[in-house]
Amino acid sequence: MSDQLANKAEGWSGRFSEPVSELVKRYTASVDFDRRLAFADIEGSLAHAAMLSEVGILSAADLQSIRAGMAQIRGEIERGEFNWSVDLEDVHLNIERRLTDLVGDAGKRLHTARSRNDQVATDIRLWLRGTIDDILQGLTALQRALVDLAEGHADTIMPGFTHLQVAQPVTFGHHLLAYVEMFARDAERMADCRRRVNRLPLGAAALAGTSYPIDREQVARALGFEGVCENSLDAVSDRDFAIEFCSAASLTMMHISRFSEELVIWMSPRVGFIDLADRFCTGSSIMPQKKNPDVPELARGKTGRVYGSLMSLLTLMKGQPLAYNKDNQEDKEPIFDTADTVLNTLRIFADMVGGIRVRAERMREAAAAGFSTATDLADYLVRKGLPFRDAHEAVARAVRAAADQGCDLAELGVETLRTFSALVGDDVLQVLTLEGSVSARRHRGGTAPEAVRQAVARARARLGVSS
Repeated sequence: MSDQLANKAEGWSGRFSEPVSELVKRYTASVDFDRRLAFADIEGSLAHAAMLSEVGILSAADLQSIRAGMAQIRGEIERGEFNWSVDLEDVHLNIERRLTDLVGDAGKRLHTARSRNDQVATDIRLWLRGTIDDILQGLTALQRALVDLAEGHADTIMPGFTHLQVAQPVTFGHHLLAYVEMFARDAERMADCRRRVNRLPLGAAALAGTSYPIDREQVARALGFEGVCENSLDAVSDRDFAIEFCSAASLTMMHISRFSEELVIWMSPRVGFIDLADRFCTGSSIMPQKKNPDVPELARGKTGRVYGSLMSLLTLMKGQPLAYNKDNQEDKEPIFDTADTVLNTLRIFADMVGGIRVRAERMREAAAAGFSTATDLADYLVRKGLPFRDAHEAVARAVRAAADQGCDLAELGVETLRTFSALVGDDVLQVLTLEGSVSARRHRGGTAPEAVRQAVARARARLGVSS
């Protein structure tokens, strides 16, 4: 953004011989969307004013006037009474003009030792820091909902898949906890991103710093920043922190989308593993029997929207020379849209997971239908002394025989199974049960009910909740 204050609503400063055209005003104005930064702008301005007063640049009377004026402006914005003007281009000039109208010259002095370049960079970081905190809360709420559902289904058996083919039986609780781990890593990435967001650009001014005796560290402490941006050129021009946020958000939405895909599949009448509460679904305008899983479908689609924001910001920054360029006005809408999409998705998914009705009998039927205990039979033969590759071959032949007869492995009977390996004993049927298969995998990270309950306990401790 330019660093000049529009002295008149119809024009700019004395540097220009003609006013900006109405078309250019509309094209370059950002107030329609960057007004979301208003409270961050006020917060940053108050910290800046306090510092200016502390170092003797602003009088105590001016500081008092600025504080009173900003309090009135905040109230006007909260009540929807603030008059936003496209003529004043952006949120910063709108607030500064209103402050000057309210308190006179004190409002004009507020902009001493700063530029709109470092001002907007500070506002974005303040706003994004709070947004990340909200997203972290949303991730925690979703994980808690998944943990609650997992605990209730630690014993519920379902087929585990690879290549969408039945692979081995797992417990539904174990399956859900996989997503808890994904969202936990998403939270770690967001928290790590927050550290790099939480650095103060203010004091960089337009690009070279300022000749005034400012105290950047005081402003950083007042605003809760962990440090200051060390280079003035970098402070005002880079948006890598925003790109990093959109990258972390994209990974979060990728995990949401994978979960959404499974919810859609599970809810299909052909599968019928779950049912979603009616409030998360819609019907058809022509087919009265339909119950469509619109929320997970739409979340799957919105994932592409977030990816697009990431690509927009990467492309926005890739050709910019130092320092600030007007291109960076285009950084805000992708950030805002990404934040809105992720926050709304997390909130609705936390609610939706709590309303999932599990059809355990359908899950068990599916697990029993696809020779899912074949690996258990191979492991059984290995424990009897057969090399794994030989055991694998023997079981493959047994599976082919069962498929030809249209029965499960256990239904072949001990004598028939023994024809594939002399090591088969009377105890073989115990390992071919679904319960025996999942219970055998009781190590940490395994699918056994007891392992799932232990994992639930660890997840609750990490999330700071009790059972």
